[in-house]
Amino acid sequence: MKYAYPAVFTKEEKGYSVFFPDLESCYTCGDDLQDSIMMAEDVLALTLYHYEKENKEIPAPSASTDLEIQGNEFVNYIACDTIEYRKRNSNKAVKKTLSIPEWLDAEATSHGVNFSAILQQALKEHLGL
Repeated sequence: MKYAYPAVFTKEEKGYSVFFPDLESCYTCGDDLQDSIMMAEDVLALTLYHYEKENKEIPAPSASTDLEIQGNEFVNYIACDTIEYRKRNSNKAVKKTLSIPEWLDAEATSHGVNFSAILQQALKEHLGL
């Protein structure tokens, strides 16, 4: 899931604060502009990941021209990919119970098949990941 949202950057005494007007409780800060952009990407992915996980409606992004800003602020679009975020941050193994025919289990075991690896590979291929 790929997204792009406008973020409002505010120049502070030290660095920048950043918030996403379209998303609830989505804000961060950074020591400089580069750090602020990286932090914004991370908080955007985290926030949208939680929206997806909770089946919460994801609002459409505003047009940058619709946002009101002050003299020490500017708008920049930030992009993120929640699938990539999940891959990096949600790798806890989960146990799944499944059934296969006995003959297939015996054949695979005799060939030293790693069932977990095969299932992960097949799921990724099936989902186009």
